[in-house]
Amino acid sequence: MLQGARQTVLNFPSAFLGGNRTQRIEFPFCCLIWRLQLPPLLFLGVTCHAVVGSLWRPSFQGNANLLHLSRNRSNPEQGYCERGARLVSSLDFWTLSSENLIAVLPTDPVKENYVRKVKNCVFSVAFPTPFQSRVRLVAVSKEVLEDILDLDLSVSETDDFIQLVSGGKIVFGSIPLAHRYGGHQFGIWADQLGDGRAHLIGIYMNRQGEKWELQLKGSGKTPYSRNGDGRAILRSSVREFLCSEALHYLGIPTSRAASLVVSDDVVWRDQFYNGNLAKERGAVVLRVAKSWFRIGSLEILTHYGELDLLRMLLDFIIQEYFPLVDVKEPNRYVDFFSIVVFETAQLIALWMSVGFAHGVCNTDNFSLLSITIDYGPFGFMEAYNPDFVPNTSDDERRYKIGNQANIGMFNLNKLLQAINPLLNPRQKQLATQILKEYPVLYYTRFRELFKAKLGLLGKNEGDDDLIAFLLHLMEKTEADFTMTFRQLSEITQSQLQELVIPQEFWALKMISKHRLFPAWVSQYLSRLKSNISDSDSERRKRMTAVNPRYVLKNWMAESAVQKAERNDFSEVHLLQQVLRHPFQKHSAAERAGYSSPTPSWARDLRVSCSS
Repeated sequence: MLQGARQTVLNFPSAFLGGNRTQRIEFPFCCLIWRLQLPPLLFLGVTCHAVVGSLWRPSFQGNANLLHLSRNRSNPEQGYCERGARLVSSLDFWTLSSENLIAVLPTDPVKENYVRKVKNCVFSVAFPTPFQSRVRLVAVSKEVLEDILDLDLSVSETDDFIQLVSGGKIVFGSIPLAHRYGGHQFGIWADQLGDGRAHLIGIYMNRQGEKWELQLKGSGKTPYSRNGDGRAILRSSVREFLCSEALHYLGIPTSRAASLVVSDDVVWRDQFYNGNLAKERGAVVLRVAKSWFRIGSLEILTHYGELDLLRMLLDFIIQEYFPLVDVKEPNRYVDFFSIVVFETAQLIALWMSVGFAHGVCNTDNFSLLSITIDYGPFGFMEAYNPDFVPNTSDDERRYKIGNQANIGMFNLNKLLQAINPLLNPRQKQLATQILKEYPVLYYTRFRELFKAKLGLLGKNEGDDDLIAFLLHLMEKTEADFTMTFRQLSEITQSQLQELVIPQEFWALKMISKHRLFPAWVSQYLSRLKSNISDSDSERRKRMTAVNPRYVLKNWMAESAVQKAERNDFSEVHLLQQVLRHPFQKHSAAERAGYSSPTPSWARDLRVSCSS
């Protein structure tokens, strides 16, 4: 089955790649679309397992206490298999384990928690550092708690839960870990990076038989903290909590956020790296994902010549997360690479379809499972601009939204370099050919998504030009990206044909001022006539299902952050509610202006890597 999939990839015409140099993506209509610079699936192999209390070793040193759960102590093998489909209302009936990772992958023999160069391991044992001040739970995701973690929402009201999600206590039977990885940051090898402020507190097996890795972000120093303090602050934590959930409900593969806690501990940050240090409050997000392995997880091992460990880790990743790949197959690494190339292309095309710019597309932030991870200075594009850069720290504009597809190619090339020592000459040739097909995979998905956004059915040779024409008009008029497509989903064909745009369609009204707008409308309406057995109401219904009315624009996040810093979390909760249903009109969201033009106070908002 996989062999056939790989051959399908190889059947595409070659695009580009010379030696170890990644070149720019070229595709006919991309120069008009993104000035052309340049089906997500997560696979898991799962089995029911028991959590073994003996994994706890008193010799491990750390700051967090054990969260003793009575059910775990008396009979650690009771858990998922016994409780069936019930949501649990107490953490006493809930288990975490690190067994799946540390039983196979080596951990750092040094148990003390100090910053150091780490070699010949995948993880270091590292305990979260509890806050010294009051901790307050300010937001939870009911869906993550109930649908992923099998916890009744009422559990979030308990002290045990708050202690767990703030790093104050660790579930008995699990060993907290910090992951060792490296990466290319802004195109340059940065050597050892690793989880500098994140702790993997265990793996949970839910009632659907899915394994989810729970990670605290902002929970204190680890051996990989470098010059950092191991903390995250409230403003960045609010943004990550909201955005990871928002992307999920937009249908984009992502890590999820279960909870957000804030403390009164003082954390110092220079927000724009201009020498203006300021006091901020520490916060922790409990985030979950099927896996936190990323391209940099493999790069660090190749860089230091730890090839036996590289093979061990890659076989583990394939065994756990890529069930379509036979771990005994000699070409398994090529098959694995083929899937990552395909799914990375799908992911970035999805980002582009909603105007999402990650902001820091380093190899250490690119998941091997092709999910969106490590939210930092991200941004949803407001006025359409292929040069949109959400990160003020990105002086060279490397990660502007119109360059994300190229960066995906660059990162996949680094992944190929990382696994190259495990490949024979024939396999290297196959993998290189697979990488060359990335542009076709990307633009095929890009075209599909934008045709759906315009309500186009079937195939037409002029579709690429129609998409490019619209984006050109949007760029010239600085039209709002999200609302242009949404309003095209809501306006009738007769209204468009008359070229009299009602005031409520403010984004379209902006584009209509361009002298070429009537020509585009004529082409668009002509193309819609070729939609066989389609009505205007069906078109609008189809388009509103794929064009969101609400995305987490920077000004919306900033408004919520400003209130949160005054201990008012009402807008965090409002956004959480609205972004859970981004395609449905919401009266409170309309009153808040979430589908209105960007307010004047927010036009110069900036976001940096400081978090």
